[in-house]
Amino acid sequence: MQFQEPALQYGNNMSPQEYLAWERLQSYKSEYVGGKVVAMAGASIKHNKILSNLLGAVQPFLKGKPCDIYPSDLRVLVKSKDAYFYPDATIVCGELELSDEFKDTIKNPTVIVEILSPSTTDYDLGRKFFFYMQIDSFKEYITVDTVSLQVRIGRKQSNGAWLFSEYNTIDEAFTIESIGFTISLQDVYQDVTM
Repeated sequence: MQFQEPALQYGNNMSPQEYLAWERLQSYKSEYVGGKVVAMAGASIKHNKILSNLLGAVQPFLKGKPCDIYPSDLRVLVKSKDAYFYPDATIVCGELELSDEFKDTIKNPTVIVEILSPSTTDYDLGRKFFFYMQIDSFKEYITVDTVSLQVRIGRKQSNGAWLFSEYNTIDEAFTIESIGFTISLQDVYQDVTM
């Protein structure tokens, strides 16, 4: 098959259309930022356990409600930047706004969750968050650290500014305001050795 390595085929400078055509043929996931393809690394056991704990707690709460939570295979488009990402979890309230007829990319996340690892922390808290902020529907950004007990939440205010909160003790709880769901750090980090 022709599309094995983006760097060889396109000099790692693909158009968004070339990226999507290539990405849909791959057996692994890559994000797309500024014409460049960014391969996604595998996730640690801690990362997967934290994500499993979050999904397992939030999904039953959302049953019968107009919001739903999706794991990391749902691609998110930042249209204003022609960028594509795979958040660790995405909550969408209302109907999914799909980017095209393939129905594998959305444009309207409400909440994005990223599980941080030492190799992704700077990217997830910096450039990636800046890109996510360009999405009109995006209201809350939740990051969960895998190295230390720490959850950070950025919430978009009515004036467009972002307000940040940090939680770092096991007996604390935080609320995902967009869905009215409160979860403790104890539940987020259940069975995770720190």
